[in-house]
Amino acid sequence: MNEVTAKSQPAASYAKKAWQSDVIVDLIKHYGFPYIALNPGASYRGLHDSLVNYGGNDPPLLLCQHEKIAVQIAHGYAKATGQPMVAIVHDVVGMLHATMGIYYAYLDRCPVFVIGATGPMDESRRRPFIDWIHTANVNGEQLRHYVKWDYQPASIEGVPDSFARAYAAMMTEPQGPIYMCYDAWLQERPLERDVALPKPSHSKVSVPMAADSMALDQVAERLLAAKYPVLLAEYVARSPSGFDNLVALADTVGTAVFDVHARLNFPNRHPLNLSCHKEIFRDADLIVALDTRDWEKSTHYIDRTERRVLPYYPSDCEMIEIGFGEINLSKWSMDYTRMPACSLRVLGDTLTAIPKLTQLCHERLTRDRRLAARVAERAKAVAAKHDALFAAWSEQAKQDWDGVPITLPRLASELWSVIKDEDWVLTANTLQDWAYKLWDFDKPYRHPGQALGTGTQIGLSLGVALAHRGNGRLVVDIQPDGDLLFDAGALWTAAKNKIPLLVVMYNNRAYYNDWEHQLHIAQQRGTPVERAYIAQDIAGPNADFAGMARSMGWYAEGPIEKPADIAPALRRAIAQVKAGTPALVDTVLRPR
Repeated sequence: MNEVTAKSQPAASYAKKAWQSDVIVDLIKHYGFPYIALNPGASYRGLHDSLVNYGGNDPPLLLCQHEKIAVQIAHGYAKATGQPMVAIVHDVVGMLHATMGIYYAYLDRCPVFVIGATGPMDESRRRPFIDWIHTANVNGEQLRHYVKWDYQPASIEGVPDSFARAYAAMMTEPQGPIYMCYDAWLQERPLERDVALPKPSHSKVSVPMAADSMALDQVAERLLAAKYPVLLAEYVARSPSGFDNLVALADTVGTAVFDVHARLNFPNRHPLNLSCHKEIFRDADLIVALDTRDWEKSTHYIDRTERRVLPYYPSDCEMIEIGFGEINLSKWSMDYTRMPACSLRVLGDTLTAIPKLTQLCHERLTRDRRLAARVAERAKAVAAKHDALFAAWSEQAKQDWDGVPITLPRLASELWSVIKDEDWVLTANTLQDWAYKLWDFDKPYRHPGQALGTGTQIGLSLGVALAHRGNGRLVVDIQPDGDLLFDAGALWTAAKNKIPLLVVMYNNRAYYNDWEHQLHIAQQRGTPVERAYIAQDIAGPNADFAGMARSMGWYAEGPIEKPADIAPALRRAIAQVKAGTPALVDTVLRPR
């Protein structure tokens, strides 16, 4: 077979002459990246020209106001679709801007193909001062602890092989970002000879890791023998089939499910869903953790003042885990959390392990009618707890219904009343779980996963909205005020790139999570609690989020302080989003 080479010409090209940076464009097209998010920089000017002219701006370049936002858009897109984007960052300084975005993509197990640049490494080609301070002795050293792989090829012949390896590493579970760094002078040299590229028939990613069948048979036996088991799920629904697979397993074994919500792993209105209520673990005699790393937060009482965690489950409760275990541990970040005491650890991808476990359980239940009847009774008891929880939350939501500032459940209720008949998507924040407690998350795409740290949400939300652009879905971001102030330039990026999105401000005029910590410390130490607001409140002046959004091409209303005004404003904003204009409604809320 003839090899595909870098001399082949892409469709809709505006340049015929081949430069070495054109090879990178061919690879980007070969791997099917849909978009490239970037903030421009001279260190990759050769690649930029190749993308625009030789590549015909296909995939399209999305201009961002900060490298972190570029990475976060790619992160959000990957969460929503499972597919990676490219984010390009400029030499040392752009890479340093991007580090927090890359770190959170690593923590959230999202594939992002980060391309950087450096040099020229040839000192004779460097401009005075600027090229020297923008060049490092291996850029990737700054990122190595929180990317799956990094590389800086020394010749154009090394580019295709390293690109292929980077893609495979990024997409192999557990997924994560990679960093490829290209010498500026390498990009800008003429392409003097053909460079072999991967063939279309070549496999790009390894098949999923299968769990040991004998170990899964032991899990099936213990799961069916348990009196009150709980399935704990964090990253099961990385792919949409994971959502359905978990439903099938829970239905088969009649078992309670607690969703950690790194992804939407299980429909919240399913009768076996007991999420958002840790008390359900008090009677558990078996916890099966499915692709779960953050197992402790969901199962423990957290004393924030004394920094203690105490388990809700009994001391004789057994724990089993199925997932990637200690694969991909960082030698720097402690995101691996505390190691659970498990009676059985099964290494394997839940994408294949859960259907196999379901099959094994189904076969046992088919052979044993008495066991099947007991499982059915177990399911009824879980369903009764589920119904009681949702009934209690419905009543709790009505408390102080007309209060000012607006309560979180009132905003959640008003927003739900307006969007429930739409084909909607919620990007991240859930109003302290009130969306989970009051809405109906019935499909895996409804929610790509819970919010991450401050300074992450607006960028991620743009990525989620980009993923759903053009499919008729209404994408909603419940946007914390402090988070938006970190990255206000993202609003311009949305308007510039025509990304329709409804932003509903979670405006409590405070960094309240940290304020609450100061309240705990003041109470513990006997210092004045009334001084806890210092360097915590976002007031005096109050940020004009609506005015800021309008200045960047958005439709915007607010601040809205009366509960009765929420729904009409939301309806007007949704009409604008459907017409293609991003819209923001600023609602002023109480902290909790």
